[in-house]
Amino acid sequence: SNYYLSMSVMSDPGWYIDSKVNRYTFNGNVTHDINKYLSLTVLGSASYRKQMAPGTVGQNVDVVSGQVKRDFDINPYSFALNSSRALDPDTYYHTNYAPFNIKHELENNKIELNVVDAKFQGELKVKPFLGLDFGLLAAVKYSGSSQEHKIGENSNQALAYRAMDNQLIRDNNSLLYKDPDKPNDLAISILPNGGIYSRVENRMVDFNYRATLNYNKTFDDTHIINFFAGMDVIEIQRNRTYFRGLGMQYEKGEIPFFEYKYFKKLQEDNEGYYTLRNTNSRSAAYYANATYSFNGRYVINGTFRYEGSNQMGKSKTARWMPTWNVSAAWNVHEEEFFDKLSPLSHLTSRLSYSLTGTPPDPSFTNSTVIIKGNKPYRPFPVDQESGIVIASLANDGLTYEKKKEINVGLDAGFFNDRLSFTFDVYTRNNYDEIGPVTTQGIGGETIRYANMAKMKSWGEELSISSTNIKTSDFAWQTSFIFSHAKTEITDLFNQGSVIQMVNGSGFAKKGSPARALYSIPFLGLNDKGQPTFINEKGEETVTDIYFQEREKTGFLEYEGPTDPTINGSFGNTFSYKGFTLNVFMTYAFGNVVRLNPVFRASYSDMTSMTNCFKNRWVNPGDEAKTNIPAIMSRRQVRENSQLRYAYNAYNFSSVRTAKGDFIRMKEISLAYQVPSKLIQNVGISTLSFKLQATNLFLIYADKKLNGQDPEFYNAGGVAAPMPRQFTFTMKLGL
Repeated sequence: SNYYLSMSVMSDPGWYIDSKVNRYTFNGNVTHDINKYLSLTVLGSASYRKQMAPGTVGQNVDVVSGQVKRDFDINPYSFALNSSRALDPDTYYHTNYAPFNIKHELENNKIELNVVDAKFQGELKVKPFLGLDFGLLAAVKYSGSSQEHKIGENSNQALAYRAMDNQLIRDNNSLLYKDPDKPNDLAISILPNGGIYSRVENRMVDFNYRATLNYNKTFDDTHIINFFAGMDVIEIQRNRTYFRGLGMQYEKGEIPFFEYKYFKKLQEDNEGYYTLRNTNSRSAAYYANATYSFNGRYVINGTFRYEGSNQMGKSKTARWMPTWNVSAAWNVHEEEFFDKLSPLSHLTSRLSYSLTGTPPDPSFTNSTVIIKGNKPYRPFPVDQESGIVIASLANDGLTYEKKKEINVGLDAGFFNDRLSFTFDVYTRNNYDEIGPVTTQGIGGETIRYANMAKMKSWGEELSISSTNIKTSDFAWQTSFIFSHAKTEITDLFNQGSVIQMVNGSGFAKKGSPARALYSIPFLGLNDKGQPTFINEKGEETVTDIYFQEREKTGFLEYEGPTDPTINGSFGNTFSYKGFTLNVFMTYAFGNVVRLNPVFRASYSDMTSMTNCFKNRWVNPGDEAKTNIPAIMSRRQVRENSQLRYAYNAYNFSSVRTAKGDFIRMKEISLAYQVPSKLIQNVGISTLSFKLQATNLFLIYADKKLNGQDPEFYNAGGVAAPMPRQFTFTMKLGL
């Protein structure tokens, strides 16, 4: 019998205030050979992670005005990026009509994440005779995560719910409640005491059953045959719950104090304060693989898989999908004539052709009609009643996303493999891609998911490794990876809005890459320093921008893909006696990024001004030498409230993009292995030290980024760029 056991504890104080992480893991397994024909393996693993994060919320985009908003944003990265450096970190200011201090808010507004993973698995292997193996496996996996948002009673977010110091605030604070049954009463707070407690919980139970057969045989030391077959049955049960309660008194015994009008407001808004959602997905797969090798020179491989899922359409052709792969390889170095090809030390050519399918997304559960209960909106709570709606029409034809691929590869080594490389060329055709389709609304759904797109992609991948110098004490090794890939959507019908196409996350459109970026055409500044554009009507305008336009989007400028077309790395390792120095760089080229939306029609004293504001329009005539718009006066904004459209459009204009090209110093590390002769007398078998620095700096990036990380897309919430990290490691073996 063989036994294995491991445990680990990690405590990370975090990279910014209130972002610590604790993680505990356990792994154990035992393999018992009952006899030479039968063995049993049982394993178990578990992990628990507790993480703290600032109690902020994700960003959202106003699809009408184009304004990027983050309500109660206390993400330290966003706060540092957008707040004036003149603010005193120990002073309270006013925002959301309530006192605000970032340090105090981080202490009183937190998100606690708890993640549990556990797995138990048993596997029985039978070997009736040499070369043949049978295997039976059963496993159950549990994953649970909870996100608790604890908004303290004295936090800015809780105080904003009861900010009504004067009539001006009462009239403008949207968080206050005005009872429609008493139109003459003043607006009141639905959170008179306590804070807010929100909880999102996800649970998943995964059952997996597998049976396999494996046969290996060599004949006459010439013919090698391998055959593998098996079947999988998987069931995944998912559960999601959400709850949000007001009035939690965290500092008074965690007793809720709630106002009944909070529930009255929920009824009037036709909202619920908790939700429950359960889904169940099942799949089955049958597969086989056969490999034949002759003298180690020629290798032929074939794989077939037949898979079905209850998440796909009800018809047999949609629910079940056959996939396959055929490949061949020629090991030229096994040929008798290879010795004449010096300095080649090994050479292999490869060819493969395959049809593969992408497993369904868990959200696709409409193989049959889904009928749910609902609560129709009624103007008055007393008239509320339950109803039934068709949540999703049956989608009998929805099937797997598929991909056909041809790959040609070559592996070669020179000078006894001191220099080796791998090169691959591939082309892929994706079809039956799933996406939303706008329909005529027959049956009650205007947007339905369907297999509605095709895409082709192609590329090359090159990997080179070399040992440049090697002596008894010194060695220098180099590695280089280059990957080039392009995509083009060849068939797609969708009608994205202007805001979807310009927001920076990338949009799919026929004739463009899979995730393309578009911009509103920028024409320059007018004599008032205001930005001007071409709108969907083909007219020059300042404020007449319709961000929800879907039909006329041809006026937008195509900027390029948001995903790099070239990726790779370059590394060098130097070894001298017990010392090892590693210098590793990564790079990417060929994409564009949207610059941060820092421009607005109006600013406050708390707003940070980036470096580009120094070059803004100030006086008439400046429009000829700058494209940075003016800071509007309060009078101008008051007289023309539509100016916010202009400045939001400027954030999404053609002048607010940059190349995503970069070369990054990813890692520099220095390690030392203590010679064994120095430590063997003290009972130590191995001892080593390592100092590692990662994400040090950008060697090259577009100057237009102005410090913005080209690899980071700020989605709000607790998102932050990868910081510089310095790690010291000591390994000790006894």
